[in-house]
Amino acid sequence: MADYSESLIKSLIKKVKEYPRFSKDEIEKFCWMAVHEHKHGVLPSEYDIREIDEDLYLELLQESKSNFL
Repeated sequence: MADYSESLIKSLIKKVKEYPRFSKDEIEKFCWMAVHEHKHGVLPSEYDIREIDEDLYLELLQESKSNFL
């Protein structure tokens, strides 16, 4: 797994919390959205299949779960 800066993870966690209709029950979806936006500069469209940084997603998901749950 890659080593991401603490500031990057914290900024993405903040972004996750600020998404409209954020729900802890859908934490995976919102983390995916944040990583997608970070990599591509835009939120994903409904059928967006562009790749994301999976290592970053998994680290963000792990940190988010410990922060939100």
